[in-house]
Amino acid sequence: MLVSKLERSIGIEVYATSSAGIGGNIKQRAEDFVVKEILADGSRAEAESEKEGEKPVLGATSTRGRYLLCVLIKRNWDTFIALRNIAQKLGISSTQIQIAGIKDAKAVTAQHITIENESMEDVQNLHLKDIEIRPIGYVRSRLSQYYLQGNNFNITITNIRHLKSTTNKRIAKAIGEIDIQGGIPNFFGHQRFGTTRPITHLVGKAIVKSDLKKAALLFLAKPSKYEHPSSRQARQELRKTQDFKQALEIFPKQLRYERLMLRSLAENPSDFSGAFARLPIRLRRIFVQAYQSFLFNRFLSNRIKQGLSLTEAETGDYIVCVERSGLPMPAMHKMVSQENRAENNRAIRSGKVRLALPLIGLRQHSSQGIQGDIERKILQEEGIAPQNFKVAAMPEMSSKGELRPIVTPVRDFRVVDIFDDPTASERRVARVSFTLYRGSYATVVLRELMKTCRPIQAGF
Repeated sequence: MLVSKLERSIGIEVYATSSAGIGGNIKQRAEDFVVKEILADGSRAEAESEKEGEKPVLGATSTRGRYLLCVLIKRNWDTFIALRNIAQKLGISSTQIQIAGIKDAKAVTAQHITIENESMEDVQNLHLKDIEIRPIGYVRSRLSQYYLQGNNFNITITNIRHLKSTTNKRIAKAIGEIDIQGGIPNFFGHQRFGTTRPITHLVGKAIVKSDLKKAALLFLAKPSKYEHPSSRQARQELRKTQDFKQALEIFPKQLRYERLMLRSLAENPSDFSGAFARLPIRLRRIFVQAYQSFLFNRFLSNRIKQGLSLTEAETGDYIVCVERSGLPMPAMHKMVSQENRAENNRAIRSGKVRLALPLIGLRQHSSQGIQGDIERKILQEEGIAPQNFKVAAMPEMSSKGELRPIVTPVRDFRVVDIFDDPTASERRVARVSFTLYRGSYATVVLRELMKTCRPIQAGF
């Protein structure tokens, strides 16, 4: 089945299901993509107020403490930009606001945050367009990804050109195939790389290869035909002139992160590490992480292409343990040998462990066996080795690497409704709901249902 050029460029080279897609569009409005965060204690971030008698989230109390736990509801906001604006309104550093996970920008999202050394009163008085912050109480620890269990998605797919019965059958067939194989391939989704301008992993590759000038120019000056014309023209001009002072004058205001780097380069044109240092630390780290994600996607795509199982281990494969909650524990892992292969495959079938592939880094090397051969060939093509992930010029971007499960369950999937589009009676609208564990992408589920050849136009 044909995979789009864009998806191949981010390492997703295959589909896991053979069913025909329903087509359609997502994210036509922010309300078409609703994300609700679920914490490890089962607490779900909701846009509505807390119900009376509900158990405290993470043990939050009304007694003043260091960390104020809140629910952040945002509409059409990039996570990092939202946090920066909140911090500016409160008069604090953005490092004083912690999150458990990054959420989609073109969406309505509800998530938890902690704000350090702020009162409920100050936060309640904060007003930003399309942002609501609802204080819950004070907690002992700052929020981090380890408190995150997953996310619930409520998604509307519009512009479907099939009958209701056909749409329903195709969704059911795809989900049936996904269930049989234990979940979806755990690819990193489109937003990890930037759908309209998928360059994040390219910047990361240049960084790990110690070419900071190339990394900076990729981030600043590589245009995309899908971005706003003013942004595209500004990038094209900078690519031609490499005049950072001029670029600072013509780059649109909405390119906030690019302008931060340009301001630095206008003063010190050769200090590329200093320019990257102007970006938020969480954003800086995403570049290298995106390149690791690209390599992982290629490893997984080629495993599938070679006909290797996603639920049965070969000698040389990694496996990771699974918590009772279903969350994988990458730190608890081992490699499958010929002697323990049967035993480990029984453990996979029982749900105690999952197959995993490496996110290559300083301390995380390739698999062995057949899968190892796949990975080493790709690394040779890329000209990359684990030691490249020690970034001497910017140590904070260095990465140890880890393991990531190759499939992830799609929990509580249901078709909420399929109905005629009130604005175009010959087309259908489908609403679906499902839950994924942290680190997994709703768009990876949706691409299996929709099978679109034009992901950007479809809203990915």
